[in-house]
Amino acid sequence: MKKNIKRIIIIVCVPAAILLSLVIARRIKNNSPGAVRTFTVRSEMYENVIDIAGNVAAAQEQTLQAAGDGTVTAVYVSEGDTVKEGDLILQLDDSEQRYNLEKHDFDMEQKRITGSMRELFLMERQRGVLLQKIQDRNITAAFSGLIASFTAQTGDYLEAKDKVGVIVDRSYLHSTVEIVETDAPKLRPGQKVRFNFPAYQNGIVEGYLESFPAVGTVTSRGAAVVNAKIKIENPPPEILPYYSFTGRIEISPPVTMLLVERQAIGYENGKAYVERLDEGGRSERVFVGVEPYGNNFVSVVYGIDEGSVLKALQQEPVSGRGGARRQAGGRVPSGGVQSPGFGGPPR
Repeated sequence: MKKNIKRIIIIVCVPAAILLSLVIARRIKNNSPGAVRTFTVRSEMYENVIDIAGNVAAAQEQTLQAAGDGTVTAVYVSEGDTVKEGDLILQLDDSEQRYNLEKHDFDMEQKRITGSMRELFLMERQRGVLLQKIQDRNITAAFSGLIASFTAQTGDYLEAKDKVGVIVDRSYLHSTVEIVETDAPKLRPGQKVRFNFPAYQNGIVEGYLESFPAVGTVTSRGAAVVNAKIKIENPPPEILPYYSFTGRIEISPPVTMLLVERQAIGYENGKAYVERLDEGGRSERVFVGVEPYGNNFVSVVYGIDEGSVLKALQQEPVSGRGGARRQAGGRVPSGGVQSPGFGGPPR
């Protein structure tokens, strides 16, 4: 058993020791007096965006419900049907309401003979109320849309306010999202919005920023935000109201940048230059245009291309503890530009 344990330890430790020795040897080589430190120019996509998340709602939504008690005498739609504004959805028994109207019309005829003008005026007003009660026995579509749900059948007895279905208008979808106060000044109506729906597998859906108020609000968490309205025109049929999404408001179009460590940049008479190495290791001085990008990087405006290998011309910055300070050159965080780390040639 002890022999097996020793054998396992040897198997694990030997490769680790070899790997460690290779790393140490490489560091010694790079730090040796004759070693040439190099940097490679790489491209990076900069996206000036604001991340958002929420749920979409239909352009319009109507809850179908009875205005009073009664028995359903006629149904004109089924779930999934398309209706137009004013279409009749169902009818409740209105025999009592029609009787009251007919009796009222008979009484009015009598009053035309024996009653005063004031009495006739009041009866005309009352007739309008009776007509409205007949109309209230019908449920109609308030706008053109789709019957998203429907449960009523002929013969059902409904009580006032009973819900029997929903009509939705899916000509567009919209949502209201919270934008933190630091990002709110970047908003402009019409900015492109890219939506990602977990329930939709055919890629990104595009929309736009419709509007946002001139005042902010404070959430229950105590954060100051602006409630921005975003919109999707003619959404894919697979995306239904109340589906969740994540997305990004595009503040400006994506920009591809060439980045390299600032140690690769030298200065001569105020002009930036680099020492570009060819495949044989020979160097060539090239004057370039650069702009600050973060603490340890620059953005190359002109002079060299992606993949160029550059010779180090400056020493690596040293931290307060005496060790090398490093910064990754990853993508700029969404919603803002990384602050410049320096303003020109080192003095």
